[in-house]
Amino acid sequence: MTAISTSVPIDRTDDSPAAFATRWLPPSTAVISARGEIDAVNAADFADYVSHHIARAERVAIDLSEVHFFGTAGFYALTDIEVRCSASDVEWVVVPSKAVNRLLRVCDPDSALHTCYSVAAALSTLNGKAPLLQLVTKSR
Repeated sequence: MTAISTSVPIDRTDDSPAAFATRWLPPSTAVISARGEIDAVNAADFADYVSHHIARAERVAIDLSEVHFFGTAGFYALTDIEVRCSASDVEWVVVPSKAVNRLLRVCDPDSALHTCYSVAAALSTLNGKAPLLQLVTKSR
């Protein structure tokens, strides 16, 4: 399997960068990753970055597992991405971090945005396969 990657770092300050990267999987699946903080300063840049890649994709997995701060502007960026994906007939899912999950519980209580617990599960979902269950040990 061939994967092509691109990366566009967006530095807010020396202390708090946000970086976005895309990995392409054949035939037309984009795995878009973000790391750092997504807030009012860079949420529009994030939405634009994703939108640029939607034009070439049939399926998109947005990996936010390395986002340690996610403001309400980030949620509005995700709703904007939802509109753009729907208009382009692109299937997409989000892999949230704890910070993203925390905000989604408040801003998306009905779980309108489709989320998966890992990139592998997201890719399985996008490819129409049921993801395997994650085993969790039970304390005694």
